[in-house]
Amino acid sequence: MERAQKVEAVDAYKGIFAGAGSVVIAHYSGLTVAEMTSLRAELRKTGGQLKVVKNRLAKIALKGSPAEGAADMFTGPVVIAFAADPVSAPKAAADFAKKNEKLVLIGGFMDAAVLDESQVKALATMPSLDELRGKLIGLIQAPATKVAGVVQAPAGQLARLLQAYADKQAA
Repeated sequence: MERAQKVEAVDAYKGIFAGAGSVVIAHYSGLTVAEMTSLRAELRKTGGQLKVVKNRLAKIALKGSPAEGAADMFTGPVVIAFAADPVSAPKAAADFAKKNEKLVLIGGFMDAAVLDESQVKALATMPSLDELRGKLIGLIQAPATKVAGVVQAPAGQLARLLQAYADKQAA
């Protein structure tokens, strides 16, 4: 790799690290191409990506960043999973690691917080941002529909009473 390509790769890593909600670091030794493709597809479904990184260049990209403490994790054959949503990349990586023991989660980072393996797995159990938004909208809408039902109930009862009275008068 030429120097210009290395500079370009470091800049790309800096962009990934800065723009990602969370980054999961894992060893991928022994995974086949088909398994890597499967993992990439799972990550893509949730808006994430998978990238095999050059350790030395990743360490250079982390220098001076808030997550500089994660540089020690870049040893051996390393792959990173990342997404804008802080939960989707850890969730997809942890699910794949459960099915395939060749993917070994090392840790990761989220903003300035460096995460170990157990913290990444704990993050994977949380609901995604879209799920949380859906729950929040449901909670906000529930009282409004209940209020509308309570307000409409007396009017409906009055209409039924008047209809019954009209039917009685007609008979």
